Amino acid sequence: MVMPSAMKHLIQGSLVATLFVWLGAVKAGEPDPKIMSYKLPDKIPWTARPGGNEVYIISGDPSKPGMYVELLKWTPHHFSRPHYHPNDRFVVVVKGTWWVGWGPKYDESTTYPLKPGSTATHYAKQIHWDGAKDEEAIIEIVGMGPETSVNAEQK
Repeated sequence: MVMPSAMKHLIQGSLVATLFVWLGAVKAGEPDPKIMSYKLPDKIPWTARPGGNEVYIISGDPSKPGMYVELLKWTPHHFSRPHYHPNDRFVVVVKGTWWVGWGPKYDESTTYPLKPGSTATHYAKQIHWDGAKDEEAIIEIVGMGPETSVNAEQK
């Protein structure tokens, strides 16, 4: 017996609807630790550093040669002073507004705002300074260690 076209479409539609209901009922578990690791924002173990910022090392060891990836949290109203790094550093603004300045003279009024999603490259041996004004700012930094800052402020 050949099924009428309308009946065939009704059965196919019912099967598809049942599949979507079943898939919607399936809950995802936590990621398999053999496949990936993760940290939720409220579980990140921030480490306080001098100067009004905190750091979380994602990968590598910034104190040793080789690539490192870190999150840097600037607390409100804290800025670094003019300095430079021996290697390029690549930055992504994750949260808040990160304010950047350049040159050997510190003047917070001349800083430029970078909003979340912005990227920046701090070129090796180029003088800059940065931080947060009225809100917390979190940035991701990828660089080659050892991570060092050389003071370059001109008073």
